[in-house]
Amino acid sequence: MMHVLIVDDQALNRILLSKMLEQEGYKISFAYNGLDALNVLKREEIDIVLLDVLMPVMDGFEAAEKIKQLNSEVYLPIIFITSLEDQASFERCLAVGGDDFIHKPFEKVILHAKIKAHSRTRELSKKANQQKKLLEYHHNQIEREHEIIEHIFSNSLENQGKFKEYLDFNLSPASMFNGDVFLVAQSPIGNLYCMLGDFTGHGLAAAIGALPVSRVFYTMVQKGMAVNDIACELNLLLYNLLPGHMFCAANIIELSASGKSVSAWLGGLPDAYLIDNNGNVKQTLESQHMALGILDEQEFEYEVIHFEADPSTRLVLATDGIIETANHSDTFFGEERFLQTLKAKPMISSEDIIQSVSKFANGSEQQDDLSIVLLNCLPLIPQEQEREAFSTLAFNLSLSLNSQQIKKTDPVYDVVNILSSVEGLKAHRSNIFLLLSEAYNNALDHGVLGLDSEIKKQEDGFFRYYELREAALANLTGAMIIIDMRYCPDTLCLYFIICDSGRGFSNKPGASEPTLVNNEFGRGLSLLEEIAEKVTYNASGNQVEMCYKLS
Repeated sequence: MMHVLIVDDQALNRILLSKMLEQEGYKISFAYNGLDALNVLKREEIDIVLLDVLMPVMDGFEAAEKIKQLNSEVYLPIIFITSLEDQASFERCLAVGGDDFIHKPFEKVILHAKIKAHSRTRELSKKANQQKKLLEYHHNQIEREHEIIEHIFSNSLENQGKFKEYLDFNLSPASMFNGDVFLVAQSPIGNLYCMLGDFTGHGLAAAIGALPVSRVFYTMVQKGMAVNDIACELNLLLYNLLPGHMFCAANIIELSASGKSVSAWLGGLPDAYLIDNNGNVKQTLESQHMALGILDEQEFEYEVIHFEADPSTRLVLATDGIIETANHSDTFFGEERFLQTLKAKPMISSEDIIQSVSKFANGSEQQDDLSIVLLNCLPLIPQEQEREAFSTLAFNLSLSLNSQQIKKTDPVYDVVNILSSVEGLKAHRSNIFLLLSEAYNNALDHGVLGLDSEIKKQEDGFFRYYELREAALANLTGAMIIIDMRYCPDTLCLYFIICDSGRGFSNKPGASEPTLVNNEFGRGLSLLEEIAEKVTYNASGNQVEMCYKLS
């Protein structure tokens, strides 16, 4: 029921109007002047005010202004009751907040029509105000929830500050929550792990995967797991967690404690670069795999790449937001401009790069998260750890693989899992994996299959190399690879011997190691020298012996 306030000092007008309105079912209240009307409005909820112009104490003009001030949120129609006919009075009525007029003497049809019209507007205004308050409530709730979530994210992901000497990074989100994630941790034996990931899209929906990813990453680094083990676990997590249209492109990096070698699993991000301090590219590292969360466990690709580094080199990682930033002409920042930016000045900082990207965008709205990481390949100081007990039980383990077994299985993962289960060896899992995988792959590719890495230097060389590898493996007969392992608790050493039935590689007279070690594509073998205490080869080059020190 609409509630109408009649404000008039004349009793006759009040009676006439009330009779007309009561017949239509309206609720009626009375006021005798403007001041009295304001008091009524403070006590009761009024839907329409019928306001006389000329009254004692406070006239209609003054009262209208104050009534509108009291009811600023919801439309409260004021219909002036007037016998005035001059234009100036009409203009003043509208100026002080009046919405309509009723002339004396009153016409019932016109009065009802005007009240019904303004009642509809009043109802719409009330509904709009209710929706506005509801939206404000939800907005405030979301703001509070965002603040809580942002606090949790910051506390959960804030670990990078411990490695300022090694890392220079900048993460610039396109919205409140960052769909890019950057994680850093140091393993018990001192290796530095970092992961740069880019979830599909940006904002809270994209960032939601960061917390479970960080938990798995930190846990596995603390266990000393290998880069591809971490990638496999994260892939399984995201494959089961994310909806089908979402994934996480990621680079997972492990820098050895000496700063001389790097292992990398590269999945779906733009090219990474190994540069010198002047920004010149020493090596381009292309993505090798699909992004995390796309392939199931059986399809997942474990392969990592290994390369050497030194204190004069920096590893550059970036998400696609950098090279895909567009200006007002819809021109992308692009890879070429990115590489030029890296050479803009010696030891360029991540902030310099972001500023260059922003300058190029020239005010264009940021469409994606921007993340850049510069990893300085410096020796690391191992973490202070409680001394872990090592097994006191010596053991030997030997595997002999024939052609059929070589075709069907990669024994490295199974062997690493076995060794990692021994007390004290889990923290060394990553190094053990690197030693065995490099030695075994060299024995298979260059020993048993007789492949030449020089092929990789040709155009489409990598594709051609792996095409030949698959063909040679399919036709393999009469081959053998033997892996012998021995654990000695007295010296805290692991001893490995990998021998193959191939022709081996030749040594130059007087050389202490095979010539292949110095080849651009034989860097993996030189990494063995970096990780192992001692590496020796037999004269024919088909057997390698390694001693790995656990302490």
